Amino acid sequence: MEIPRWFVWIAFGLAVLQALGLVPVIRRLRGSDPSAHFEARLDLLDAVASLMLLGGMVLSLAVAESWFWLTFAGFAAMTAVYAVKGAVRLRARRHPTA
Repeated sequence: MEIPRWFVWIAFGLAVLQALGLVPVIRRLRGSDPSAHFEARLDLLDAVASLMLLGGMVLSLAVAESWFWLTFAGFAAMTAVYAVKGAVRLRARRHPTA
């Protein structure tokens, strides 16, 4: 079954937008606030994982299906990041700081 070319271009555009989203995350990592570094690292890993997911999808559609493993790796990394973010938020909700 042939995948339409417009779908590949849409996925490529989404990957470019996700790459542009790395700029504010990297700026937060370079900031002087040490308490925001952990959250910025999680956001950076989330952005890289979604780039892996989109990149694997684009490569598997445009080049060869042998690149589909990259999609699974991106999905697994995103799942791990969201699990850590959820645990951090749950812990913060149970133990209020003020």
